[in-house]
Amino acid sequence: MPEAQFIIVTEAESGQKLLQFLERRLTGDVPRSAIQRWIRKGQVRVDKGRKKPFDHIKTGQMVRIPPYTPGEEKPVVSGGNLIMAYEDETLLAIAKPAGLAVHGGDKIEDSVTDRLAAIYQKADFMPTPAHRLDKSTSGILLAAKSYEELRKLNEMFASGSIGKLYLAWVKGQWKGRGEMILEDRMEKSGAPGRQKVRTGSGKTALAKVMGLASNQRYSLVAIRLLTGRTHQIRVQMASRKHPIIGDHKYGEGNERGAMRLHCYAMIIGEKTITLRPPWTGQWDTPPDALREALGLLYD
Repeated sequence: MPEAQFIIVTEAESGQKLLQFLERRLTGDVPRSAIQRWIRKGQVRVDKGRKKPFDHIKTGQMVRIPPYTPGEEKPVVSGGNLIMAYEDETLLAIAKPAGLAVHGGDKIEDSVTDRLAAIYQKADFMPTPAHRLDKSTSGILLAAKSYEELRKLNEMFASGSIGKLYLAWVKGQWKGRGEMILEDRMEKSGAPGRQKVRTGSGKTALAKVMGLASNQRYSLVAIRLLTGRTHQIRVQMASRKHPIIGDHKYGEGNERGAMRLHCYAMIIGEKTITLRPPWTGQWDTPPDALREALGLLYD
């Protein structure tokens, strides 16, 4: 028969709400509704006392988990690895390839979070992405190795204090000289399953753009995001008749192949993390263009 478990809260887990802590520890074996019922009935105890689902837990506290029989275990993705652009005691900067989703879901059999779960099976706190990148976008994806770091990153993203710099190959010859501010109002519209983000109304979207190289057909540009709207770069460039190469959602009749949009650099506090795009051939990025692009992040 299953027995009750007594778990000591580690430093990496400290600060979470009790419900979050249990969901992470039980890794999907028990539905959220069942966990909430345990807490409500007093079957979950913290230092032998009752708690509410959204009470915060601290390092060293002992949590009682009642006996339970896990449901059918979810398969662990072990075939995919992740390359790190940077890692320290609290932070991961994952080099996310184009084509890999950040989160799993219906009909998504492989994702960054699936791979993190496989790589860090024995960790007290599974590293958790602090933001999103579109499945078709490559580049730096930040993940926290503790709940405290996750909360800090979430606050920094919400306040706009993390600098984000992207590189993109777009259609047409970019004729702007120097830095240019892009400002639009954007919102999602359309029937379910066919929704698109469109300009004209909605929330304000701001970005700085600088041309790096161009020919008669394509241009390489650097984009510093000043807001974080859904599909912001893709929509703002397409609305100016410069859709990103490989973007089939917003660039009608676009070239086949991977989308050429890459999160190249981020500033987090005093740290600057960079990751060169994996592009080759005609999409290769010259070193002098990379150096010039960074200037947009530091101004």
